[in-house]
Amino acid sequence: MERLADKVILVWGFKRPLLAVAAGAFAVMALPPFGFFAAMFVSFTLLVWLVDGAAASPESGLIGRLWPAFTVGWLFGFGYFVAGLWWLGHALLVDSEEFAWALPLAILGLPACLAIFYGLAVALARIVWSDGMGRIAALAAGFGLMEWLRSVILTGFPWNAIGYGIMPVPLMMQSAHVIGAMGVTTLAVFVFSAPALAGTRQGAKPGIALAAVLFAAHIGYGAYALYLAPRPDPLPEDKRPAVRLVQPAIDQSAKMDNDADRNAIFETHLKLSAEAPRNGGRRPDIIVWPETSIPFILTDNQDALTRIADTLDDNQILIAGAVRAEEMGPGTPVRYYNSIYVIDGRGQIIAASDKMHLVPFGEYLPFEDMFTALGVQNVVEIPGGFSAAASRHLLALPGGLNLYPLICYEIIFPGEMTGDIRDANALLNLTNDAWFGITPGPYQHFQQARVRAIETGMPLIRDANNGISALVNAHGEIVAGLDLGETGFIDATVDGLGNRFGTTYPHQTYFWLTEALLMLIALISRGGFILGLN
Repeated sequence: MERLADKVILVWGFKRPLLAVAAGAFAVMALPPFGFFAAMFVSFTLLVWLVDGAAASPESGLIGRLWPAFTVGWLFGFGYFVAGLWWLGHALLVDSEEFAWALPLAILGLPACLAIFYGLAVALARIVWSDGMGRIAALAAGFGLMEWLRSVILTGFPWNAIGYGIMPVPLMMQSAHVIGAMGVTTLAVFVFSAPALAGTRQGAKPGIALAAVLFAAHIGYGAYALYLAPRPDPLPEDKRPAVRLVQPAIDQSAKMDNDADRNAIFETHLKLSAEAPRNGGRRPDIIVWPETSIPFILTDNQDALTRIADTLDDNQILIAGAVRAEEMGPGTPVRYYNSIYVIDGRGQIIAASDKMHLVPFGEYLPFEDMFTALGVQNVVEIPGGFSAAASRHLLALPGGLNLYPLICYEIIFPGEMTGDIRDANALLNLTNDAWFGITPGPYQHFQQARVRAIETGMPLIRDANNGISALVNAHGEIVAGLDLGETGFIDATVDGLGNRFGTTYPHQTYFWLTEALLMLIALISRGGFILGLN
């Protein structure tokens, strides 16, 4: 290990940036659909050694001294985000004549911007860098802070935060209920970086021992939560809500064509909803369609509501994604919302919720005047783009079931779990991952949705046009589901409709306490390094 560490620390020329990019790209093997979490140990060990060798001239100013470290972090991040997000380009190929020119921006430009956060994380760590355990504590604190900033700056995009690499299966996801995904991310960087100490010896024993304890606690708590912790007695099968998830797997380009195609899409959803339960199962109480599954303005189409009423039994409920139009008065453009409707067996809309957290350049244009002048437009063809809801509220269903609605990528944001979520019984996530084809994207999206269920302590009802539709319990375990590329429906009952959110564990508080503790370790180690006490 020492000889390898020396080679990495002293590597120079084109090999240094190439190794940094490769280390970041290899880390993606820990993410879905691969789940090879050991890849992160290799990547972060190499990152620590590269930062050890990122020296600048002593005469340089502060920025000059930090620039080599920033560069290493940026290159690492660039490799990580290109390898982990290349599939975003698939969405631009749905209408390739219009958007193919933007492929380099999606595949290389966005990763280049996101990599700035990792460059800053490494530069921040370099300020208090030392020769022992303190430097991996500094790196963990730097990454934790920057991953948090990545989730909030410019509406945020916390996709593939490092912590998801240490949560490939439910056994390794349960810690998120205690400290949240951001807390897991911070400690995961410390654990993943610990092998680097074996290559430089200084502080190796306490650092590796602490990392081993953290990793053992991560696994141990997962085993306790899944197999030993007491759970409420399950409801009798006939008392649980029976849910049908409809996954039509309609090609995204078909949704953008003519009225005949839209009518066929609507009829496909109705047909799957009307089919009898398989193997003599229960008739569903709730039928769920995915995001924007109704391919026209529903409130302008009474015939469509009639068709829905004819398909549903009197006491059945349909939950469906749709575009909602809101007239603003003469001379004012119509506002469009990405919405969820709850429709009863008589074809009446009894509840609705609009999306709050819109996708930049997908559902709306930030800095609209500037980008419009440059000829840039939304990927989703809605006049003026979508409008964001002012607030989020529960969907109250007959029978007392309250669902917390999240549309598409809203579910990747831990910070969206606010407001009246404490009164919810389950999370509801409607999405359309057909934009991304058969790529890693839908698998990554689904993993993050499962972690939200664990964080909040509530089951998840998730329906995708194509992607992964599933009922997930409060421990992130899949009760029933349809895989990416499957067409059809799945019937299952929902149990565990309690709510453990925020009852014991304040995630944000624990995250900031973890950040403070790691930075304290880094500062103490830095002080000892400067004074020659280490």
